[in-house]
Parts: sequence; C-alpha cells; structure tokens
Amino acid sequence: MKKAAAKSPRHKQVVTLLLNRERISGYVDPSEVGRSPILNILTPQGEHKTVNMADIKSLYFVRDLDAPFEPAQKRFLSRPKLEGLWVRLRFRDEDVVEGMVSNDLLNLLDAGVQLTPPDLHGNTTRMFIPRSALLEMKVLGVVGVARRPAKDAVGAGGRAASQTTLFGE
Repeated sequence: MKKAAAKSPRHKQVVTLLLNRERISGYVDPSEVGRSPILNILTPQGEHKTVNMADIKSLYFVRDLDAPFEPAQKRFLSRPKLEGLWVRLRFRDEDVVEGMVSNDLLNLLDAGVQLTPPDLHGNTTRMFIPRSALLEMKVLGVVGVARRPAKDAVGAGGRAASQTTLFGE
C-alpha cells in the first residue's frame, strides 16, 4: 500500500493546471489560495513547490488525485438548483466553463473566483480561477433569492391588500 505524504488536516487535495497545460497534483491550504501572488503546493512525494498565481489557469479541489480532474460537464444542462450566481467564465485560451459562485460581491473582488462546477458528483468539488487567467465573466442568472413583497401591497397585519379573508375574519 502506498504511504501518503504527511499533510496538515486543513490541507486539501488539488490539481493545479498551468496556462501551459502542465499539471501539478498535491495539497494546499485553501485559506491561503488567492491571498498571495504565490501558491505553495505539497506534492504527494513530499516536495514543496511554489507556483506564481499568474501562471495558473485553474486550481481543481478534487476527491481523488489519481482520477480525472477536469469536469466532464462544463455547462449546466438546465437552470442550476444551487443558491448563488450562475456564471460563465471565458479563459484567455478561449476555453469556457460555467459554475456557481457565492452571491457575495466582496468575494468576487478578490484575486480570483471560487466556483462550484456543474457536475456535483464528479471528482472536482470546487475550482479556484485566478483573475489573471480570465478574459470574461458573465452572470447568467441569480438562483435562490428570496423575494420580498412590494411595500404598498402589504396592508395591516402583514397581509397583502389583495388577499381575501375567509369567513369574515
């Protein structure tokens, strides 16, 4: 049986895809991703590698380092059920992927985008795409937003003015 490399409990398995299509598998601390211009990776062999964020196309958080990491499905087949912003990203190499991002604009102002891919049952659970790898990001829809009734439609007692009462209440 293969001995696993020592890693911190907070480190997650990732496959880093560089802009030159080279890939590096290993472990990273997700709290450090996007906070520095350099990504520190611990390989399964125990080597420490540093990669410039400007050289990264995408970072795939995976369940299994040995399984295929790129999602088989890059677009949603129908409107997603996850809450958040449904986005389409276009990379510098003209590759396109869709996913869901948090509906928190402060998170989108960071150094990159945290994305949930369309295939929730695949090997990739989450992706991080540095801003430098993107040409375009379009919002296709907002999913799961609670709608409030218009203020003038709500009467006394919190009921809509157009709502009828039963039995003369």
